[in-house]
Amino acid sequence: MDATDLERRARTRSGCIPPELVTRLLDRGRADVVAQHAGRGEWFCAQAWARSLGERGRQEEASEVLAPYLATGWWTAVEAAAELLEDWGRAEEAIEITRVRMTAGHPMALESYARLLARHGRAGEAFTLLLPHVRERALAVALVDVAGAARRDEEAAALLTARTEHRCSDFPWCCRGLDRDTAVGLLATIRERQGRTDEAIALLSPGGPTLGNREQLAALLARHGRLDELRAMAAADDTRCAVRQLARYLEEQGDVEGAIAAHRRAGGPVPRDPDAAFELARLLARHGRGNEAIDVMGVQADSRKEDDWILHVLSQLYLAEGRPADGLAHLDALAAARRGEEEWELYRIRLPLIAARDGVDEAIARARSHPGGGTSSAAPHIADLLAGAGRTEEAVAVLAEHASANSHDLAGYLIDLGRVEEALAVLRSRSPRPSGPPAGARDGDPPFRFAAADRW
Repeated sequence: MDATDLERRARTRSGCIPPELVTRLLDRGRADVVAQHAGRGEWFCAQAWARSLGERGRQEEASEVLAPYLATGWWTAVEAAAELLEDWGRAEEAIEITRVRMTAGHPMALESYARLLARHGRAGEAFTLLLPHVRERALAVALVDVAGAARRDEEAAALLTARTEHRCSDFPWCCRGLDRDTAVGLLATIRERQGRTDEAIALLSPGGPTLGNREQLAALLARHGRLDELRAMAAADDTRCAVRQLARYLEEQGDVEGAIAAHRRAGGPVPRDPDAAFELARLLARHGRGNEAIDVMGVQADSRKEDDWILHVLSQLYLAEGRPADGLAHLDALAAARRGEEEWELYRIRLPLIAARDGVDEAIARARSHPGGGTSSAAPHIADLLAGAGRTEEAVAVLAEHASANSHDLAGYLIDLGRVEEALAVLRSRSPRPSGPPAGARDGDPPFRFAAADRW
């Protein structure tokens, strides 16, 4: 066991039992498997098992589980162990193991060590440690965070004020990441904390010393209920950060109509910008107005016929509203407008709609009849349909034909069936890769916006 190998496997999720499958094992009552592999170099098993032991008051055993990983000096293990120790009320031990790595020169240890000190009554010591590193962005942020507890806000403010006069000649190298806008934003944080809200707003305002930090300014105005100023900012802000803050604020205050109106004023009755449309559609759907959300995203789909994330969102909305036939009709019209056969990554969007309208077997038959339906990219989507219908054995059979490309999906379904040893064998047979997408990601999956939409 060594730090380099642990880091590679944790980063690539390759050659290991990934965290989502560890959770699956625990959920299926196979804690014995997790415990066994925690001692065999499986970091995600060790982390989950240590946490489980600690929750049951078996802290010494939990510490023993993590000890071999800590012995490698791997920072991820140190950070996880420190978090558990702190949760258990053993802050001094957490501080000590972090201090050891800081002394050894680990680049991330100083910030963690200082924040630990500050959380446990030693903010002055933390501030002094960070002071020489104020030119480094992450450490400057930490310095500002601990300055209040250390009663050294003015000292931090003076250092940041000096940085606001700096003009970068070769960002980020000339200033090591602490550019002028960042310094202004941190200074505004201090002034807000001191109750000097007007000064913070003046620092962040477009007419003030900086043209950046709009997101911070919009959030500050919302926090302090400065609604008129936030509305004025939203009317003039082409970045939409003020519109988002205004709509969020109004929604939290129970003014849903006002929040919807804020989005519509900024982007028109049906926004043409896809991100603006998505935000409005999510808001409408959250408040039971899914058909209006369909209209909003339908305009986007009609103008961006091959943008798969938009089509995913639209199909999810149709499903949520119980309108699969309408959804399919819309997708058919878009396909006809493209004047060509849909590639698999667009075609697969319609499969849940077909399943909802005509049944799973029809959806699977349609999927298999597509030219891309027999590929490794198609297998997990067909398997999802089968598993969703309670036909997990068939899902396994589909994935087994493309096991190397879908090892995590296949292993997950094998665990569901209680075939744990087979699942582990599948994971072991997967060739480690130097880099790759997160576990569970598939080629052609939509970006984060679809993941967010899926939680409507």
